[in-house]
Amino acid sequence: MLYRLMRSLMFRLDAEKSHHLGMAGIHLMELTGLSWLLTRKMASRRVKVMGLEFPNAVGLAAGLDKNGDYIEAMSALGFGFVEIGTVTPRPQPGNPKPRLFRVPEAEGIINRMGFNNLGVDHLLEQVKAARTKSLIGINIGKNFDTPVENAVDDYLIGLNKVYPYADYVTINISSPNTPGLRSLQFGESLDALLTALKQAQATLAEEHGRYVPMAVKVAPDLTPEEVRQLAAAFATHRIDAVIATNTTMSREEVGGLSNADEEGGLSGAPVFEKSTDIVRQFREALPEDLPIIAAGGIMSGEDALAKLNAGAALVQLYSGLIYRGPYLVREVVETIAKRS
Repeated sequence: MLYRLMRSLMFRLDAEKSHHLGMAGIHLMELTGLSWLLTRKMASRRVKVMGLEFPNAVGLAAGLDKNGDYIEAMSALGFGFVEIGTVTPRPQPGNPKPRLFRVPEAEGIINRMGFNNLGVDHLLEQVKAARTKSLIGINIGKNFDTPVENAVDDYLIGLNKVYPYADYVTINISSPNTPGLRSLQFGESLDALLTALKQAQATLAEEHGRYVPMAVKVAPDLTPEEVRQLAAAFATHRIDAVIATNTTMSREEVGGLSNADEEGGLSGAPVFEKSTDIVRQFREALPEDLPIIAAGGIMSGEDALAKLNAGAALVQLYSGLIYRGPYLVREVVETIAKRS
């Protein structure tokens, strides 16, 4: 009830301003010790995925905390893992504002942020300072002005810098808001990228004496044949996990609603069915030992169970936090614990 009142007030503000205000509020809860009210006596089950032991199977999806400024605050909500980023080698402002829009009738969000972030060096300073029991994933991408044909260079810079500080690294090649980025999901471009990154991973593992798993985040707007091709490539290159999915360019579920015509990727409840189907397709196409992390439209504990039943090993939340509030973390963690 309290969150619904707060949400009604925040929804009167510009979406991006509301986002920053909400993150500041969660940070304040952590600083004042109030986060425990959401997590006390929370039932949870540890789970082992990618060779890592997660406190629970529920994580924060990338995009909410792009710069790693709120790692401890998000962890205090009960997340088993927190994925920060997408971060690029150099700071960049992202796309012009406004660039974040609500579709409240459908519990959706459209964004065309464009990897706005303060750069990888700033993010790493936050990671070094963080004290958390949650595992930390770092999501890396390319700068907008790096030509797609040179994208490998940016991903290698990112991987080399974040490797010593990440529990796992996510390769984001599926955001619709950086021109040409999604082309990296296919054919020779994908093969060249994964070859270079896996070689670098092996070198870094030897150098640092620890193996840091690497996941690839995919789009929901894939045909069955594209899913099969991607699955084959991930198996061939021994990618450690697939994150399914990013935002969708489709407006099928929100046609005629407020802000539906805005450019950008759509997330939240409208992408749930599409992303869950992609999870199911990847589970059928991937080797059994290659795990899936499911993201996309989880607005309840039952939604999270649907992702697990489709073949996911872990789930991530983002838009659900905006529409349902921080208590959603506890609901999802406890629903999954009961299933186990």
